[in-house]
This record gives sequence, structure tokens and C-alpha cells, in this order.
Amino acid sequence: MLSYQSIVKKQEMTERVKRHPPAYRRKLNMAKRKNQKRRSKKYQVNNRQLKAKRMYKDTIFRMLYHDKENLLSLYNAVNGREYTDPEKLQVVTLENAIYMGMKNDLAFIMDMNLYLYEHQSTYNPNIPLRNLFYIADEYQRLVVRKSLYSTVIQKIPTPRFLVFYNGTKEVEDRSEFRLSSAYENPTENPDLELRVTMLNVNDGHSSDLMEHCRTLKEYAQYVARVRKYAAKQDVSLEEAVTRAVDECIEEGILAEFLLKNKTEVIKVSIYEYDKEFEEKKLRKAEYEAGRQDGIEIGRQDGIKIGRQDGIEIGRQDGIEIGKRILLEKIIKKKLKKGKSTEQIADELEEDINIIQKVVEKLKSQI
Repeated sequence: MLSYQSIVKKQEMTERVKRHPPAYRRKLNMAKRKNQKRRSKKYQVNNRQLKAKRMYKDTIFRMLYHDKENLLSLYNAVNGREYTDPEKLQVVTLENAIYMGMKNDLAFIMDMNLYLYEHQSTYNPNIPLRNLFYIADEYQRLVVRKSLYSTVIQKIPTPRFLVFYNGTKEVEDRSEFRLSSAYENPTENPDLELRVTMLNVNDGHSSDLMEHCRTLKEYAQYVARVRKYAAKQDVSLEEAVTRAVDECIEEGILAEFLLKNKTEVIKVSIYEYDKEFEEKKLRKAEYEAGRQDGIEIGRQDGIKIGRQDGIEIGRQDGIEIGKRILLEKIIKKKLKKGKSTEQIADELEEDINIIQKVVEKLKSQI
């Protein structure tokens, strides 16, 4: 609501304009309309950039199963059900649930079970710990706080954790991770346990699951096609992804989805593959640094602590050294491209505080 002073000021301005000749007033009105149009256009551009940036940080898996019909098909295949009404799914994905730069992909309630689905292209045994944070956030939002002090038990949906893995590391079609595996002091019956089932959804794996979920089978075929062409030395990553998209559309592989989201799919696929490639380089550097330092320490201190212990200590130290060196190199390149600390943290899925320390170190060396 305008204040009294503002209203008076506006009236005075209107009276002054009226005293000017008609030609002047026409010019003034034209300038106002032009300025409004420019502001509107600027908003539209900024809004498009914001949407593109948000989509760019997404994954094809999330895009595909954001659709409730596709998600229901995946649920049915995993659980051996035959539901037909997508509205029975209550999607409860926490869009802002982030831990160390990592987001939960999909969360939904069905039959009083709370399912947390996550896609991974990198083998990660720490997924139970991550899911512990995710499920805590979910329950915190779902439960009415005041009822926690009631004498009546507060019922909560039963959690189910699944990872859909399509990385290049060879794994079984079905495996399990447990939170207790990370405990410093293992126990047979831990007070807190969390189990995550990992399903291998690479092309050629988990055949029974694939046969019952067409979108998952075609998604695996699309990913395999991207990797096939990206491995060629004579084409750019963008060309490889575009070729994979065009071929899949022609062959009816995720055709409707790819046609509808072609531009976004290409951007996201490039980001996903580039991220996967950077992680491979990081792991290779860790291995080499660990192997070299491990052998050296094992040779020098082998008499005191034993050759095997020396190599193991060196390997662990070397891994940390290699990881730090490569991380600094990657961050340095991204800084040269004009990227901010927040952008780098998002792209590398690393804690922003760690990125900030490296950035400060690099700046101090200039």
C-alpha cells in the first residue's frame, strides 16, 4: 500500500506531465512502454537461464522418472506389482535435500512404504550413510512434531532404499550395502542399521527387471549408445551425444521422451558423461599416487613395520595426496573459465567449504 506522501508525489508528477505539450507526453509514454518491455524481456531471459541451469544439474534418470507413469512402471517392475493408477504414488522428493553437494533423486510413498530411489554412475559404498541423512530429512518433514511427545505411537512409512547403478565398474546384478559396514567397531547386532539394495541397470544386466520395465531397458540402451560414441577419438562429446539421441529416436528407443526433451537431454548427458570422466581420472590418479608412494614407504620402512604395512600406509597417504593434487588442477581449470566457488562445488559434488579452501590456497600462490 502506498503511503500518503507517495500518493501526493504521484499526483504532483501527473499534474506536471499534463502541463507539457501533447507531443512531449506521447514521447514520455512511449519511453515508459519501451522500458517496461525491456524489463519484461530481461526477466524472461533470466528465467530461461535459471531453468536451463537447474535442468543442467539434473540427470537423465531423474528427468525420465519425474513422470509419474514411468515411475509407477519402475515401481511395479521392482516390486512385482501391477498398479495402473499413477496417482497412487505420493511423490515426496526433497528438492533441497543436499549433503556434500549430493541430492536424493526420487522419493515417494506407496502402500505405506517410503521408497528412496537413487541413480549412480559411480560405485559408492557410502550410500547407506547418505541415505541415513535423506531419510532423517524425510521423516522430519512428514512427522507432526508435537505428536512426538504424545503417549500414542507416531506411525511412519516403512523405508525402502534402492540404487540403480549403471557405472563401468563390474558389479553383480543385485547387491547390498549396510550402514554397519562403516562402523569403526563392528557388531553382530548393531543398534542402528540401514540396508541399501543396488541393482545393476547397465545394458545386458538384470534382464528380468528390464523385461518388466520398458523405460528402464531403453534408458540402459541409450546410456550404452552414448558411451559407445563418446569413446571414439574422432568426435566431440557433444557430437557423440547428439548422434546417440538421433539414433535412439529413429529406432524408437525412448523416442517420445527424447523428442520432447532433446535439447535438455543433450545438455544433461554431456554434463553426466563429463562428470563421470573426471571421476575416472581422479580415481586413476589416486591409484598411481598410492602405488608409487606405497612402494617407496614400504621399501624405506619395511624393516620396522613390515613390507605389507608400509605399502598399505603409503597407499592410503598416496591416495589422499593424489586426490588433493588432481582436485586442485580441476578447480584451477574451472576458475580460469570464470566459474564461481558455488558452481565448482555443484559440478564436482564436493563440500563447498573444501572447494573454498582450495580456491584460497590457489589465490595465495598467484
